[in-house]
Amino acid sequence: MNESKKRRIGSMLMVGVLLMSAVLSGCSSNGGHKPADSNTTRAKLEIKNGKYDPPVTITYLRPWGPDVKFKPGEDQDSNVHTKWAKEKLGIELKNQWVSPSTNNAFETKLRLSLASNADMPDIISYRGEFNLVRELIESGKFVEAGELFDQYAGETWKKAINEDPSVWYPYMQDGKRIGIPILDYAYNGDPVMWIREDWMKKFSLKAPKTLDDLETIMEAFANRDPDGNGKKDTYGLTIGFKNWLNTWMSDAGWVFGAYGTMPNQWNLTKDGKLEYGSVTPEAKQALGRIRDWMSKGYLPEEAGVYDETKAAEEFTAGKAGIVVGPHWMPSWPLEDVKKNNPEAEYKAYPIPAGPDGKAGRHGTSNANGVILINKDMKNPEAFFMYQNYLFDHYANPETNGEFEYGFAEGYDWVMVDGKPTADAGLAGGYAPEKYTLTFDGARIPSLNMAALTSRKEPTTPFEKKVRSGVSEPMLEAAQIVMNQKDIVFNQMFTGAPTMTMQMNNDILAKMEKDTFSQIIYGKSPLDSFDSFVEKWKSSGGDQITKEVNEWYQSVKGGK
Repeated sequence: MNESKKRRIGSMLMVGVLLMSAVLSGCSSNGGHKPADSNTTRAKLEIKNGKYDPPVTITYLRPWGPDVKFKPGEDQDSNVHTKWAKEKLGIELKNQWVSPSTNNAFETKLRLSLASNADMPDIISYRGEFNLVRELIESGKFVEAGELFDQYAGETWKKAINEDPSVWYPYMQDGKRIGIPILDYAYNGDPVMWIREDWMKKFSLKAPKTLDDLETIMEAFANRDPDGNGKKDTYGLTIGFKNWLNTWMSDAGWVFGAYGTMPNQWNLTKDGKLEYGSVTPEAKQALGRIRDWMSKGYLPEEAGVYDETKAAEEFTAGKAGIVVGPHWMPSWPLEDVKKNNPEAEYKAYPIPAGPDGKAGRHGTSNANGVILINKDMKNPEAFFMYQNYLFDHYANPETNGEFEYGFAEGYDWVMVDGKPTADAGLAGGYAPEKYTLTFDGARIPSLNMAALTSRKEPTTPFEKKVRSGVSEPMLEAAQIVMNQKDIVFNQMFTGAPTMTMQMNNDILAKMEKDTFSQIIYGKSPLDSFDSFVEKWKSSGGDQITKEVNEWYQSVKGGK
């Protein structure tokens, strides 16, 4: 997950629009808007039968990932989604150019366009490298979108974004909201503990409520031959900290959480200030615990060179009995557990507590990406009509509505024997929502977990879709996530690198990783942590802390 950053930018121009509130009546929740600046020299758009007539064109750019596939004869500019947008809304969608997301091809081409001062499209939707977002904002080519959002966004969309207004923070400058965050499902990456249940049964082990309980389990998994092959070739817990200790899967951030902090991120203290979690006394305690586990053989020796996926493979291959990661892991990669051993079982457990009864896990942002609107876009209200419609009708579809079973029949759902099914093998496995300007159509953050954890029989199309085919382990894991929602440590600094970060962050990050790795592997004493903290503070850390808190106070005052 890329950490959101913030940098000073120049002032932005506001696109005015001469349009009465009724012009967006084609969107069910768009009533009550006031006319925009009457000094605008643009033609008024006409709406007939709920769509623009004549049609309006929106040019855009977005990366196209390898997960997006089209039917024969369709492509990025001509497909079931573009046809729907024109027929339903009178909006023609046109890529300014098409580039894949792999190998930084999209980023490279977009940076070349910026460097040559090429015209930008009406809309850029992007999720990925945050530095590129800042470069786009600093180009001065994009409008302050917050005012447009206030004016044209429908109530469904506004309520969704207001579930956590801090999603605006990465794109704010002096209280202004430059980019519109693309919403994702809440808690989607918050971790639970996955344990080999057949190994637990073999040794009659109980659920781990504390780190001490967990050590009892890890000792059995590492030393008592849980797979029965007569070899000492299994581990208690698999983690991978090549990319750091607090990551999206196979992480060890929860060990720090058990002591009351979270490494490699900025946490909110009781006095309302931000502190860097890797330099706290609690971080030292957690490092000591992980160091002890490594010395006892509870962790893979290769943990320091494993990334998140490689570490998880130790679990799916039957080499490790515990892995920590999101509730959706049964869909991937844990489906390989049964493929490798049909007799294997796994189950989700809550994150265990530390010596003082504390438990903690990293949190997940409600946003995943940003929308930037060109300051020269002639009719920005057209984009809001498009997105409002998706929020009002696709995000939580109506029974008997056009999206009741999916986006489009023959793509993400199909009728079989008179009944609709979203089975990918039958429907073809196409996902038209991935063709949309915002990658997923529209998502209301709280909706997904609410559907997964509801004790009632699913009744709405969304609930039925979410619950259909979901394994029992995933449902149990989702419930655990919500039961432990109060233990979350959210990343509180989501701005661009501060001035001192730009100069010193690489040095500080290397110092941190080297010190932590040396301690975990027993090559340096635990007390070397203290000298690391002193050096971190004197090498720019104290100044960064000051700048981070100044940023935090500045965004808290904005929307």
